[in-house]
Amino acid sequence: MDTRHGGGRNDRRQFLRGTLCAAAALGPVGKAWGALVEQRSLSFVHTHTGERLSTVYFQDGAYVAQELDRVNHLLRDFRTGDLHPIDPALLDILFDLRTLIEHDQPFEVISGYRSPKTNEALRRCSSGVSPHSLHMEGRAIDVRLAGFSTVTLHDVARGMRRGGVGYYAASDFVHLDNGRVRYW
Repeated sequence: MDTRHGGGRNDRRQFLRGTLCAAAALGPVGKAWGALVEQRSLSFVHTHTGERLSTVYFQDGAYVAQELDRVNHLLRDFRTGDLHPIDPALLDILFDLRTLIEHDQPFEVISGYRSPKTNEALRRCSSGVSPHSLHMEGRAIDVRLAGFSTVTLHDVARGMRRGGVGYYAASDFVHLDNGRVRYW
């Protein structure tokens, strides 16, 4: 990063935050802001397996296939071991969210991909599980952040207007997906 003009990490964050706010104001057109970001990274810890991953999943104008494979493995259906590609647009939502809230802790993953078998089993136990869940398409994730309010995480994600956002207070997590904009 060029710091010759007094720049640095905080200046970049302010730039990204301003860009994201402008993008949010523009609605769907604002999604193109991501083309300005040369490198996108995320960190995860899976609450059920204890696995951790820090990855640069986008670099030099392209998604990094090997890193997406690592993300797919971490976000697999931990109950069955089934793998499914995670939609990179979902990762971009997480990246944008982390940039907006300026919080560097890893996302704590409660659920990423769910096989149809797992989804059906969860549906039998809970009325909150959709029979057509975007988890089964690799387009949804349930997360929280250590040391960060889940309510605030939910509110900021809603403000992004980038898909579905649900808040589960009793389990302390936020559902994010890249489907149509809706809230619960």
